[in-house]
Amino acid sequence: MGIFNTLRISGSALTAQRLRMDTISNNLANATSTRTAEGGPYQRQMPVFAAKVHDALSSRNFKGAGVEVVGIQRDQTAPRLVYEPSHPDANADGYVAYPNVNVVTEMVDMISATRAYEANINLLNSTRSMALKALEIGRG
Repeated sequence: MGIFNTLRISGSALTAQRLRMDTISNNLANATSTRTAEGGPYQRQMPVFAAKVHDALSSRNFKGAGVEVVGIQRDQTAPRLVYEPSHPDANADGYVAYPNVNVVTEMVDMISATRAYEANINLLNSTRSMALKALEIGRG
């Protein structure tokens, strides 16, 4: 695998993890949104990733080419019902439908995405250092 392929793969991972962090931030920001433009409470969103492939037609020459985002999926888990009869969005029984966002889960996912992002930054820096060392050796 060449240096440029390594940079391309790591770059795609950085883009994917950045989108993952943005999605998690959006989930956290809307953790108490009981009313959306579509109606009902906010629904947790999750990015869906797939492997990019360079030469998928020939299994002998199969080469990974990174990761790509194929979409953002809404979590279909039922909303959390909380008894608050005085809330403006309470139903006839006094229950309010809150988003299916678990703040603890989102924070764990954020830590995971941050670590993956940092790992890819380290990979980029290491690859750059190796390329610079190779150039120095070539000059010598």
